[in-house]
Amino acid sequence: MEEKETCFECLERRIKSDWSDQLVFCYGISDSPLPFGNSAVVQFSCSNSASQFILSYIPSNPHHCFSKYLDQHMIQNGEETEVSSVTGNTNLSHFLLGESQFLPTRMGFECCACNHSAKFSCVRTIPALAPLAHVGNSSYSTFQEVASSFLSGTLEDHILSSINLLIQGKASGRDSINYMRLLGIPSFDDTSVPGCLRHPNIAPVLGLLKSPGYINLVIPKTPYTLENILHYSSNALKSDWHVRFLMYQLLSALTYLHALGVHHGNICPSNVMLTHSCWAWLRIWDNPRLGCNLSFKHGKYNANSTPSRLGCCTEGCSSHGLYADLKLSPSLDCHSQFNRWWRGELSNFEYLLFLNKLAGRRWGDHTFHPVMPWVIDFSTKPSEDSDSGWRDLSKSKWRLAKGDEQLDFTYSTSEVPHHVSDECLSELAVCSYKARRLPLSVLRMAVRAVYEPNEYPSTMQRLYQWTPDECIPEFYCDPQIFYSQHSGMTDLAVPSWAGSPESFIKLHRDALESNRVSCQIHHWIDITFGYKLSGQAAVAAKNVMLFSSEPTKPRSIGRRQLFSRPHPARRGVMEETRDSLKQSALCHQANEMDNEKSFPYKTPCLQELEESSLFSEHARHLSPLYYLDQENLPKQSSSSKEAQSENLEKSASNPHDISNYCGFPFDVDFSYLLEHIEVEDDDSIGYQELMLWRQKSYLSRTSSLDAAKDIFSVGCLLAELYLRRPLFDSTSLAMYLERGILPGLMQELPPHAKEIIEACIEREWMRRPSAKSLLESPYFPSTVKSVYLFTAPLQLMVKDGSRLHYVANFAKQGALKAMGTLAAEMCAPYCLPLAVAPLSDSEAEWAYILLKEFIKCLTPGAVKASVLPAIQKILQTTGYSHLKVSLLQDSFVREIWNQIGKQAYLEIIHPLVISNLYVSPHKSSAAAASVLLICSSEELGVPITVHQTILPLIHCFGKGLCPDGIDVLVRIGGLLGETFIVRQMLPLLKHVAHSCIGVSCMNKTEPAHSWSGLALIDCLVTLDGLVAFLPREAVVKDLIEDKSCLHVLALMQTNIEITVLQVAATTLMAICQRIGPELTAVHVLPQLKELFDELAFSQESFNGSGSIGKTSKVSKSKVNGEFQIESRMDLVLLLYPSFASLLGIEKLRQCCATWLLLEQFLLRFHNWKWEYTGESSRSVENVVAKVPALSKGSTSDYSPAKLLLNGVGWSIPQSQGIRGAKNLMPQRRLPNAYQSSVQTHETSSNHFKSEPWFWFPSPVASWDGSDLLGRFGCPKDEFPWKIRASVLSSVRAHQGALRSLAVCQDENIVFTAGIGLGFKGTVQKWDLTRINCVSGYYGHEEVVNDICLLSLSGKIASCDGTIHVWNSQTGKLISVFSEPSTDSLHLATSLSSPSKISADHVDMLNSSTLSSGVLTSPFDGSLYTCMHYLELVEKLVVGTGNGSLRFIDVSQGQKLYLWKGEFSESAFPSLVSSICSCGSDREQRNGGSASWIASGLSSGHCRLFDVRSGNVIACWRAHDGFVTKLAAPEEHLLVSSSLDRTLRIWDLRRNLPTPITFKGHSDGVSGFSVWGQDVISISRNKIGLSSLAKSADEDGQHRIIPQKLYSSDHGSRNMSVLSSISIIPFSRLFLVGTEDGYLRICC
Repeated sequence: MEEKETCFECLERRIKSDWSDQLVFCYGISDSPLPFGNSAVVQFSCSNSASQFILSYIPSNPHHCFSKYLDQHMIQNGEETEVSSVTGNTNLSHFLLGESQFLPTRMGFECCACNHSAKFSCVRTIPALAPLAHVGNSSYSTFQEVASSFLSGTLEDHILSSINLLIQGKASGRDSINYMRLLGIPSFDDTSVPGCLRHPNIAPVLGLLKSPGYINLVIPKTPYTLENILHYSSNALKSDWHVRFLMYQLLSALTYLHALGVHHGNICPSNVMLTHSCWAWLRIWDNPRLGCNLSFKHGKYNANSTPSRLGCCTEGCSSHGLYADLKLSPSLDCHSQFNRWWRGELSNFEYLLFLNKLAGRRWGDHTFHPVMPWVIDFSTKPSEDSDSGWRDLSKSKWRLAKGDEQLDFTYSTSEVPHHVSDECLSELAVCSYKARRLPLSVLRMAVRAVYEPNEYPSTMQRLYQWTPDECIPEFYCDPQIFYSQHSGMTDLAVPSWAGSPESFIKLHRDALESNRVSCQIHHWIDITFGYKLSGQAAVAAKNVMLFSSEPTKPRSIGRRQLFSRPHPARRGVMEETRDSLKQSALCHQANEMDNEKSFPYKTPCLQELEESSLFSEHARHLSPLYYLDQENLPKQSSSSKEAQSENLEKSASNPHDISNYCGFPFDVDFSYLLEHIEVEDDDSIGYQELMLWRQKSYLSRTSSLDAAKDIFSVGCLLAELYLRRPLFDSTSLAMYLERGILPGLMQELPPHAKEIIEACIEREWMRRPSAKSLLESPYFPSTVKSVYLFTAPLQLMVKDGSRLHYVANFAKQGALKAMGTLAAEMCAPYCLPLAVAPLSDSEAEWAYILLKEFIKCLTPGAVKASVLPAIQKILQTTGYSHLKVSLLQDSFVREIWNQIGKQAYLEIIHPLVISNLYVSPHKSSAAAASVLLICSSEELGVPITVHQTILPLIHCFGKGLCPDGIDVLVRIGGLLGETFIVRQMLPLLKHVAHSCIGVSCMNKTEPAHSWSGLALIDCLVTLDGLVAFLPREAVVKDLIEDKSCLHVLALMQTNIEITVLQVAATTLMAICQRIGPELTAVHVLPQLKELFDELAFSQESFNGSGSIGKTSKVSKSKVNGEFQIESRMDLVLLLYPSFASLLGIEKLRQCCATWLLLEQFLLRFHNWKWEYTGESSRSVENVVAKVPALSKGSTSDYSPAKLLLNGVGWSIPQSQGIRGAKNLMPQRRLPNAYQSSVQTHETSSNHFKSEPWFWFPSPVASWDGSDLLGRFGCPKDEFPWKIRASVLSSVRAHQGALRSLAVCQDENIVFTAGIGLGFKGTVQKWDLTRINCVSGYYGHEEVVNDICLLSLSGKIASCDGTIHVWNSQTGKLISVFSEPSTDSLHLATSLSSPSKISADHVDMLNSSTLSSGVLTSPFDGSLYTCMHYLELVEKLVVGTGNGSLRFIDVSQGQKLYLWKGEFSESAFPSLVSSICSCGSDREQRNGGSASWIASGLSSGHCRLFDVRSGNVIACWRAHDGFVTKLAAPEEHLLVSSSLDRTLRIWDLRRNLPTPITFKGHSDGVSGFSVWGQDVISISRNKIGLSSLAKSADEDGQHRIIPQKLYSSDHGSRNMSVLSSISIIPFSRLFLVGTEDGYLRICC
């Protein structure tokens, strides 16, 4: 019986009629190349894609058991006509529970219309497969109710609540027990009675709603299918583990189906739905080829059946005439369709529609609509006899529109080389083409928010010229697309040579089918679907696409390349119209017979035939087969038939015996659950175990032929996941069934997968294992089973809060720890998104627990890749967040430090902590952030604190920095001490203040003046807070003397804001009180004389105050005192009485010549008069005291711990009370308050070098505050690193050359490797705090040439030809690695013997020794030369003297495999001189895994290895000399240096690597170091600065400007030859090692 199908226009009208206009038809779902089908994607109006549903119309048959079941169910619930009256059992699960005590045949019908296995009747099976389905009549209110129940997340909340109770050890009820049984706890059960819980891997049916003649199924739409992943984003299945996990889910669902006696019948990628988290749902209900007992069709399904006619089943449908002449069959067999087109039996239009279907394009989906070529430009009527008006099909429409010159420029200048930046048919183009027929709401969303009808092209020629996109099929078949249904938008005008849309459609279609187009259409196919989409062919055709920057992200649309070889040209062309196709075919055959008599024609015909045949074979993979038809099965032996009947009898005997439940332990508790989730330490899979399982699997064979077919499909699907192409097509499957010949692709499968697949596709179906047996096979490691058990409850239809409660509860009880690091890492993508969404306080506690558990249980790389992005999103949220405050705790941050190191914290988390202190932060998060920054400053060290905390906060001056931010600056200064304040903070603050004052003096715009005023206020308040920690003499020396007082300088500015004047005056008075009257009179009053004179003679002093500046441009929030000045003259009231009180009136009058005028002004306008009581008048007694930031501090005993912390470790920040820095940080008392400044300086000089970080200078010398103030962003990106080439400190680290440097992530410890006494290799550990050697390793007998830090493990690897792994804390040797012939000639002894070099010259080795990379004799191939650590996999990659790479498992302490490269054509093999991996710099910080490893050779070559296979991807001559260093700052970039004096950057995305070459060094480049975009290279005694982002000079050259290092103290040049370099990024420093053994710290 042929199924009726509806065109999508009629389907849309039916949906609107049956439901409502509020239910929006998005697009139809079709299994053929034409727009016919009975399913559609729908959504409610004004909703997002998350609420899309699949609505399927299934023809109802009154004799079918499924229809009978629904009818009987509705009658029992009193719902024959209306569903709205039903309030009781409307779900199938409720019905099942109500009927469980009765026999399943009580409804009075049997399975009369289905091939049931008699295990269970439909009354039990249907509810078991759709327990959540709402049963009723079709109406919009019903659909709304169904959708709302799904979106509310309450349908299965009771199940998750029961599981939570089970985890907590409480009484949980039956739901948790029954759900665990679905997950295989304690094992998968295929004998029990069907339950009422939904299996997590079967697509949920939300509604079974009846309409006249149809049953409507409602299913949630998922964003992807497995077919989408395989076609458009195959890398989304990131690893072999993810493939196994996906298959485990499908087999779990299949086990459940087979246990019910149901088989699927059509397991293929399109029927595997994937959610946003790539959780799999097996779709079974709306399957057009569902072969199970619930099939909605009668009779035998034939996939190759051809309908009698193409068209809509709706009477009177306008589409009847559109496709009546098409001969396209519904079969998707590429072989047959291509041959029909090639022979001329299939039109171009039909063949292109078929290719669109293979590419996955969908009718009605505007983002992925079928595409057709424009074949004419509409300038003239197309004619076969004329060349004008025809489009060039050998070029893409994009190329024709943009031009070759523009595309070449785009390709050559783009970071990612490409020609085409958009789809060949964009959503904008499709909606513009169909604008006359689409709803205005769609046009506003896809084209432009404001509907303007005149902006849409009005003619076909204008439309063609307007768009760079291709055409759509409607312009070749549907005249309705020209007629507008919108007022104001005219019909789309056809060309003048076509009288009407109908005439145009015919002429346009004739042009597409013309001989001219038929001879060229294969070129267009190559560009759109074929081999010109990739490789050199795409470059030549200017058709290189801009691919996604996230290759592992799943996608539902994309460009699928169907063919990898040129598409053949069409051989035959239909010469007659489609109405006389038969006559045309006969004429064509006659012409062929005549032509065969001519020998000159025969050869090209054979060539065309051979080409066509080869192409057809090549394209067979486009027609995959995943199932076996009954007639294609090999005949069964009699024993097989007997075994089958025996199995069926067993499965049918007493299927409803409740004793089947007895085998399941009802007393399951949490410990029982944890036991099943625990992963053994050794979870590897042995090939022998798989072989043994396969032998035993014959004991658990499939029980039916139909189930065996499903297992065959599983095997085909698993093979395709590995091969990335189908295993079987019609030809290969026929050969396998007839002769037992497996496809050659089987040899490309991994051995473990090959065993499983061969078992699944056994020719004799009885030998195939059951789904349950596959689940229990060793192919699935325990990690897969643990992750499945942990994550399956998350797929229940519940709210995110309930999911979060479950995962946090389970993790807290030790589940993540029990399952191991790998399984925990795989669980993270399912769990961590739950912690990012806005949460209540209680949910925030669960999220905090979850994050902490993941940090504990994951590897450092996994924490970086999974947990840190989640923390980033949480810290970026605005407003109050209880979770954010929790994450800003010092204890939480220290856990991150311990797991991933401080470097990753500083780059990713630290800038976000600072961001919580500016731009209106919430007071709770600001308080927590301030405490965290203060507590971490001392441990981070001075350089990092200055560059990563102090400078970013100063950059926030004037941009909304909250009081807690200023509090951080003040309290860090108090914590790190006087020297830190004087040397680091005061120079920066004074620099900022001078910059702000300079801006106020200039003729800047009002925003600039406003900003500079606010920044100056922040600066002055910070200075005021720091004064409390300085002795009086230091205050005078650094802030006041030599007429350098910033406060007086600010007060002297006549055009500065009033609020700034008030802050400057009040902070000045606070400083004066701090230093006392004597120092004030000597240093401050003389600088104020000019100010007092100006105020005394000001016109305001005669006219009165308050006339100027009453409208302040600057917010006064910084000053919370009661008295606010309103004019510049108010400074008299603020300053004069205060100085009189401090100094005494007589002393003030002596120093101020204009005292009489000032006192007259105060008396006249403020009624102030000096009273000889030693106090000022009451009217101003609180002018200073009322300003909170200036209140005098307590003089109690000084205790940093008490000052920093209050109670249990929390500070009292300024935002939580009106108090200043001095309230929390009292001043220190000095033994002698009047010690001279000279004596103080001498004393500090004596103790200077005893201070930690004594060598670190102030960054103010290289910091341009005027350019960068107020800019936000992370330090690396926003604050340029200005390198001064200055040596800050130097120490003799080794007796001989310093060969290698390695800096710890905390940037406080550095390891140096070099030559020690007796020419033995030594490694020294240096503490940069005071630059002293704290320990070392002296176990090497030869010179150490390389050193490597092994992540955060505390282990160090050092290389002297052998590898020594030792403990950095104790210096104890852990293991030694070497290649077999370690007694060969050693590197160091072959170059320099102690007998040949005197001890006097050991510190001045020549620069041409190995440390610079030059070899004078062959190097022993068995010795190790260099190292590179792969942190994520904890493997050490070691280079050898013969060009090979040895891998060493550091954690296990054993050597692994060896990758051998080809020898160069030199006298001896090239040694590996440097190694790096893909994004190695980025990998250490972000947790990404490497995809390639590069090795540099002494011959100048570079080799690129694929990490997965070990194959050489590329090998090229990178330099003309020894390659000294490689680095990979980005995934696609490789930086190399060489003794040929060049530094080169290689873009590996280009097919032929073309480098950017930096020249400028006069000697060989012996090394370099990269951070961000900065590259520092060394050559002899000079360094060179370059940037990865630097553009070429005018002559197209990239140059390095070498410069020598200068000593910072006396300016002398460094003459030592530089041998190694390492950047200390967050400290903005770099280290260099020299040939004479010195370690130098530079900036």
